[in-house]
Amino acid sequence: MQSNGDGQTSTSGSDLAKTKLLFHSAQLQQTYEHQPNIVSLSPLTSLPDADQGLFKLPQEISAPLFAITTESTIFHPQGGGQPSDVGELLISGQDGTQLTFTVLTVRTSTTNPLVVLHCGHFGHFAVDPPPSHDFSGASVKQLVNADKRVLFSRLHTAGHVLGAATRTLLEHQVENFDELKASHFPDSAACEFQGSIDGKYKPEIQLAVDKMVSKDAEVRIAWWTKSDFLRRGLGRLVPSDEDWRAIAIAVDEDGLEQPAEKGAVDDERTRIRVVDIVGAEVYPCGGTHVSSTKQCGKVTVKKISRQKGNSRVSYLVD
Repeated sequence: MQSNGDGQTSTSGSDLAKTKLLFHSAQLQQTYEHQPNIVSLSPLTSLPDADQGLFKLPQEISAPLFAITTESTIFHPQGGGQPSDVGELLISGQDGTQLTFTVLTVRTSTTNPLVVLHCGHFGHFAVDPPPSHDFSGASVKQLVNADKRVLFSRLHTAGHVLGAATRTLLEHQVENFDELKASHFPDSAACEFQGSIDGKYKPEIQLAVDKMVSKDAEVRIAWWTKSDFLRRGLGRLVPSDEDWRAIAIAVDEDGLEQPAEKGAVDDERTRIRVVDIVGAEVYPCGGTHVSSTKQCGKVTVKKISRQKGNSRVSYLVD
């Protein structure tokens, strides 16, 4: 890390240290305050083009935009169908200065997928922060907007409940049925399926979802090896070797980091994170979730639409 000459700290994308994702821990999924140190602070315009392209922000924001990286984060970046967390970073400079940084959106770096970029602005400055501010190693308090995080978690778990309920109901009734992808955004939440799902199934899907929610099934976070999937008869969920290499990490079954073995790909040496709706279904997933299905609240199946042999079931939570 180095100063770029105007008080801001910067590090080239390839040199940035890995950001520890604290929200991956079952115990920290609903943690809204955390105090790590800053690794880098850079003007958004100084990032590689591929990383700048991640941020689509409202034109009415006139304050200069920056990207901050930290040693660890409780902010969930946009991805896996889940919206980005928003909130604030309260920065304490080495000279005792304190600044408030508004986090507008969070993304995983394209040029270094191990790094999380918190994008936002110092709203009360019309220009860049004063040159006297040295952010190198500065302590920062991360504050996640709790209301939005809870909503996003409810939506994400509800999406898996909908997927599990639909699979249980229609897996053997709809030709070529399979689960494809999902969006858990508040205004466009939906699960997509392979196969044509007739609209007549909407009441049955709703009933199956209601039963799963009212059952108050536990939602567990775990870390599985390839053999964990195979042992449970869930080989269909195992990513390809290429994808496994990209997402699997050297952790134990509780997600605690272990010394990595060079070239480790499968079996008992690397794991991926899964969300287990106990008694229903398991999903490889890096998102945040509520701890039981009842915490989703009322989940309403809105509409079933079909296109090119696939189906989209939209939903909302109240």
